Amino acid sequence: MKDMRPAGRMWHLYKMGGITPAITSMFDVQSAQQMAFIRSVMKEQRRNSLYDISLDTVELVVFDLETTGFSPYNGDEIISFGAVAVEGDTILEGEAFYSLVNPKRAIPREIEALTGITNEMAMDAPDLLQALRGFLEFVQKKVLVAHGSGHDKHFLNSALWRTSKTSLSHRLLDTMMVAKWLHPKLPSYDLDTLLNMYGIEISMRHHALEDSRMTAKLWGCFLKEIREKNIATLGDLYARLSHH
Repeated sequence: MKDMRPAGRMWHLYKMGGITPAITSMFDVQSAQQMAFIRSVMKEQRRNSLYDISLDTVELVVFDLETTGFSPYNGDEIISFGAVAVEGDTILEGEAFYSLVNPKRAIPREIEALTGITNEMAMDAPDLLQALRGFLEFVQKKVLVAHGSGHDKHFLNSALWRTSKTSLSHRLLDTMMVAKWLHPKLPSYDLDTLLNMYGIEISMRHHALEDSRMTAKLWGCFLKEIREKNIATLGDLYARLSHH
């Protein structure tokens, strides 16, 4: 039988998505503040038009996630966030974000081996809500860039909905899509292939921050080729990619 006292009703409504998560302040003030911040960022981003911004000056955040598997809707969780800030084709070396995440579940052995993130490391890490807020504070209103962004977008949307009953509203560029447009005849578009193609040194793969740095360098190479095609603004690039 459901608890229909005032607090019980609110908690039931919150779980059903029927009231703003800020009302959960009566349960956990810090969590409610983090939820409110995340929701405000998403709301503000929906108002933000970026199409006329020059690709030479556009502010970007290139990011990557490491996860316990491939499906956020079947129990898989984020175990790390990594991100670097970029302006045009310049990586802002002093501006980076990295956080482990406690997935509140066991990390499979193959994922430990792949990422180097152990269950012991994750046990002492921030929870999802705290790490997600830190990531969004770093991102602010900037355009997001990822390689093979479908995986990351699914996990971000799942995390945003579970923690704050909202969804991702940032503009997102996928360097894999850009590669397919610039080089339509390549046999493969995985990150390693493209890094090798452009002579970008491969450091530590499957580390969210290092993958973000390498993808940012790849974006810089792409941007030189994009300029040569007389594409000057973010809107021009989206329009061209929409046909591929």
